[in-house]
Amino acid sequence: MPNSPFLSEGILSHQQRITRQPITALFEANPNRFAEFSTRCGELLLDYSKNHIDEAALAELIGLAEQCRLTDKINAMFSGQPINNTEQRAVLHTALRNGGYHLDADTADNINQTRERMLLLADKLQATELLGCTGKPIDTVVNIGVGGSDLGPAMAVDALKKYYAGHTRFLFVSNIDPVHISRTLEHCNPETTLFVVCSKTFTTLETLANA
Repeated sequence: MPNSPFLSEGILSHQQRITRQPITALFEANPNRFAEFSTRCGELLLDYSKNHIDEAALAELIGLAEQCRLTDKINAMFSGQPINNTEQRAVLHTALRNGGYHLDADTADNINQTRERMLLLADKLQATELLGCTGKPIDTVVNIGVGGSDLGPAMAVDALKKYYAGHTRFLFVSNIDPVHISRTLEHCNPETTLFVVCSKTFTTLETLANA
C-alpha cells in the first residue's frame, strides 16, 4: 500500500534501510532470528524470518496496525458486523469455520441449520438415497461457480477424495465459454445428475450464464 495515508516516514525509512541488507546478513547478525520471526498455529508454521524485517521494522508495523485499529476491525468481522462496505454485508467466513465467535442468536441458528441440511444432503448422497426426478439415485454432481465458488468446492473434493468410499463423480464448470459446460454435459445423465449453483451474491455473469 505505497499510497496509504497511514504509511509513516519511519516505515519507509525502515524499508529503504533493510532492503539493502541480504537475508543472510540478517541471520548472521541474529542467530535466534528464526525463533524470533516465526510462529506456529496448530500444525501450521508461519516463517517470516526470511523476509526483510527486523525488530525495529516489526515494531513500526505493529504501530501501523494499531493506528489503523486493525484489532477492532478483526473483532468486528468475527462478531458479524457488516464490514463489507460495498454490499453492506457481514463477512462470515470465519464463523463457518469456528463456532466459538460471539454471533447473534439468529446468525448462529442459521449457520447450525445450514450445516445440518448440508450433512443430511451428503449422507443421502453417500447412501444413494438422493434421487433424481425419475427416481434414480444421483451419481454425478456438477458445481457451477466462479472464483472461490469454484476453487473452494474443487479443493475440498480434491483434499477429501482419499477418504471418500462412494462412487459419485464431482465435476466443476467455471468458464463462460460454452465449450466447457457442453463437454461436461456429455458425461452427464440428466436423470442422475445434480447441479449445484454456487455463488455468494448470485449476480456473477458467468455463473448466471452457465446456470
